Order: sequence, then structure tokens, then C-alpha cells
Amino acid sequence: MPIDVESKLLIVDDLPENLLALEALIRGPGRPVYQASSAEQALALLLEHEFALAILDVQMPGMNGFELAEMMRGTERTRHIPIIFVSAAGREMNYAFKGYESGAVDFLQKPLDAQTVSSKVSVFVDLYRHRKALKHEIDALAASHRRQEALVQQLQCTQRELERAVRMRDDFMSMVSHELRTPLNTLYLETQVRKLHLSKNNTAPFAPDRLPAMIERDQRQIQNMVRLIDDMLDVTRMRSGALSIQPRPVDLALLARGVVESLAQQAEAVGPPIRFEAPAGVPGVWDEFRIEQVLTNLITNALRYGGGKQVEVSVRLAGGRARMSVSDQGPGIAAEDHARIFEQFERTDDSRRQAPGLGLGLYIARQIVRSHGGEIELASAPGQGATFSVILPLSAETPAA
Repeated sequence: MPIDVESKLLIVDDLPENLLALEALIRGPGRPVYQASSAEQALALLLEHEFALAILDVQMPGMNGFELAEMMRGTERTRHIPIIFVSAAGREMNYAFKGYESGAVDFLQKPLDAQTVSSKVSVFVDLYRHRKALKHEIDALAASHRRQEALVQQLQCTQRELERAVRMRDDFMSMVSHELRTPLNTLYLETQVRKLHLSKNNTAPFAPDRLPAMIERDQRQIQNMVRLIDDMLDVTRMRSGALSIQPRPVDLALLARGVVESLAQQAEAVGPPIRFEAPAGVPGVWDEFRIEQVLTNLITNALRYGGGKQVEVSVRLAGGRARMSVSDQGPGIAAEDHARIFEQFERTDDSRRQAPGLGLGLYIARQIVRSHGGEIELASAPGQGATFSVILPLSAETPAA
């Protein structure tokens, strides 16, 4: 039993001398006694304090003890307070019956026996303390149960995340194996064919006018493998927080023009030349290599999925920030896919059918832009093409990866 639980006692009597005498009998350590000389004062105290026991005089002017007890029993806050009635000796037995009907747990007659009063009050104080201790234990058990439920939910969530991570790892390895096998198989078949020609002394395929096309095919396959490996390395760096960002002064318009010119041949192979627009220079402080990586990825995607139609690239200042946009006239992207395609290994169904890839390009691009304190926006709808816009502060802000 916790002895530090305070047990407040309420005594109600219209005679001050009775209050003093009764308090002297029941007071003790951890038992503060509150006195009320009327039922009205008692009700006010009952609203302010939680009592372990109420000792009420039956005969009081105005509201008597029975009426006060009935009011206590009718209120939720005071319903469970034990009540002991006190009455002058020699009164009719009907007093006792009426007291029990009003909710009393005991009945005392004056003159009071000190030992009897002290013993009975101690019993109710002990019951009160036991009840408080039990409630404390129940509350502690309930809190422990809630914590256990929260821990179980957390563990279940962690388990789901781990299962998802394992699935992503397996899918990743499967995709890497598949994507790397494609250019490797092409190179392997090319070497087998060349060996066959050489074994038959057939040098016609190696004539000077045919060598450039042969070398270009080899370079294309090697570049595909390098791109895949670079993507994997960048994702690994991002996960470990080791992606290198080295800002320095650069003109974004000149950088974008250089990227567009480097992709001109690829653009002409699938459709009209890239339309580039940069009304003026856009100087700022960024990592030139990383921003070039982002723009190259966006333009390459536009050429790949743009359906052979016009691709437009624009660079300008807008609202004190640099804005770089790449637009295509391809099939567009549904609204429900806008957020998903920026996650790792995520691609639209159309993109899976049209071109190989790991689904890492947009994820890497967004991480690079965010590492500069910027953001990528997507405006697209089915059948209306897509516009990816990179918004950058003029001085790279480098928050933690």
C-alpha cells in the first residue's frame, strides 16, 4: 500500500466544538481534514477536492445530512465517496435506516467513542489508498499495453520496410543484370561475327568506310553500360550522404546550350533538332558537372519518349531564381504517376515498353537539384506531352543529403 497517497477527510457539523473534537479524533499523517459548518460549505469543498471519506452530522439547520448525502450520490464526482453519519444518541432507529437509504456506509452515535471512530476512519482510509494503488497499477498496465501495441506496430512497419527493401534489392539486381546483359550481349555477338569473318579471311566488313559505323555501335553499347554503372554509383553515394557537390560560378544558359549541342546528333536521329531558348545569360553558383548531368537526363528522356516530335529547352530568370525547362510532345504522364516516377526504380508503363533503364534517372536528378536547394516540377497530362522544370537558387544551397 502506498503510504504517500494523501487521503483527504471531510467533516460536516453545524457546531464548531463538534468539528474540533471530531478532527482531533481522526487527524493523522497524510490525512488532511477539511471542516464545513453547513451542507452548502461542504458542497463547495466537494467541488474542489477529492475526499477519501465524508463524516456528516445528521441534524443541521437548512439542508440536513441526509439531503446532502442524496446530493452527493446524485453527482458523478462525489458518487463513490464513503459516508458516515453522526447522530445524537437515543434517537429513533429510523435515523439509521434513513441514513443507509441515503447511501451511508456506517452510522455513529454521540457521544463518539474515540477508538471506534479512529478504527473505522483508518479502514476507509486504507480502502481509499488501496483503491488508488490499484488504479495506479491499472493505469500503468494500460500505458504499458499501449506502449507494447505501439512497439508492435513499429516493428510491423519496420518489417514491412525491410521486406520492401529486400524486394527492391532483388528487383534492382534483376534489373541491373538484365540491363547490363543487353549491351554486353550485343558487343559479344558483334565480336563473334567479326571473329567469324576473320576466320574466313573476309575483310570486307572491316573496310575503312564501314569502320566508323562499327565503332559507333560499340561506343553506343559501352556508353549504355557506363550510364548504368554511373547511375548505380550515384544512388550509392546519395544513400551514404557522400554525393559530391562543388559549386562554382557558371552561366546556366551557356551550360544548357553546350548540352543541347552535344545531344544534337542524338536528336536528329529521332526527330527535328532541339529548339533552344535563352534570352540572356543566367549566371549563378552551381556544380556545373551535376547540373549538366540533370539537364542531360531530362533532354535524353524527352528525346526517348517524345515520339520523334519537337523537344524544347529554355533557360531564364524567374522570380530571382533560375528556371530551366525541358518540354516534349510525347504521350504525357498521368497525374497519379507524377510523384512516383521520381522514386527509385519507378517508371511509367509506357516508358518500360519504349526503352530500357533502371528507373533511376529522375530520382538522381531530383536529389542533385535538392542538394542545390532547388526543386523539380512536372507539368503533364495524358496526350499533352510533359514539361520538367528545374528551379534553382542563384547560389547553391547545400543541405544535408
